Amino acid sequence: MSAIGRAIWFIESHFARDISLEEIAEAAGLSRFHLSRVFGLVTGRSISAYIRARRLSGAARNLADGSSSILAVALEAGYGSHEAFTRAFREQFGVTPETVRKQGHLSNIALTEPIRMDDTRLLKLDPPRFEDSPPLLLAGLAETYAYGRTEGIPSLWQRFNTHFGNIPGQKGNVAYGVCSQSDGEAGTFRYMAAAEVDDAGALPAGFTTMKLPKQRYAVFLHRGHISSIATTAHHIFGTWLPESGLQHGQTPDLIERYDDRFDPHSGMGVVEMWIPIQA
Repeated sequence: MSAIGRAIWFIESHFARDISLEEIAEAAGLSRFHLSRVFGLVTGRSISAYIRARRLSGAARNLADGSSSILAVALEAGYGSHEAFTRAFREQFGVTPETVRKQGHLSNIALTEPIRMDDTRLLKLDPPRFEDSPPLLLAGLAETYAYGRTEGIPSLWQRFNTHFGNIPGQKGNVAYGVCSQSDGEAGTFRYMAAAEVDDAGALPAGFTTMKLPKQRYAVFLHRGHISSIATTAHHIFGTWLPESGLQHGQTPDLIERYDDRFDPHSGMGVVEMWIPIQA
């Protein structure tokens, strides 16, 4: 079982009580820092959001069964008051606990089911090559996304591609998709569609820049349609990296490198996935 699979198993076995990030990380065999970063990349949600959603989904089932009072369900779900439970429940499902208890069914509720603990070892992935990259100055369009809400990324690329090839100071004909930690709320990440430039002057409106330091990378190849690139990332972060004995670099989380082997029209081809590694 992969490291993230072990984390999911531990959560699913213990989320009825208070569990700490330290306990989950120990079960997964990862550091707290690494687990927090890769759990979202692999599962599409933060650890805290997943635990909260699983607890509230169980609470919704109990309410629909009508077997307990709302306060009893709230306490069982880890909430100290009716008010706090109602607020969290409404944020999760868009309806109140009272509504679910009264209607006695869950047909209008989107419950969070356990994440499947698929073993990503079944994915056939070539061993990486290792590259030492010089410093890079990237320029492009960036947005912040929730881990589970990435459907806006293709439209970000669509906007960026209207500039690609005509960006002032652009170097080469390679595009980069850069995933990095967000400065915003938990459970989000920053994604940038970019090109390498030789300076940050005279860029199109809305463009931002990112400076990447000289560092070493493990480089994997994703083959096939771009829509399945998350599967490759899942294997890299959930299985290969924990078992490699290497430590992930500080920034960014991941670079997708699109050269002439990738067809942006069809979404097919080869994409290089560059993972920063600590020297």
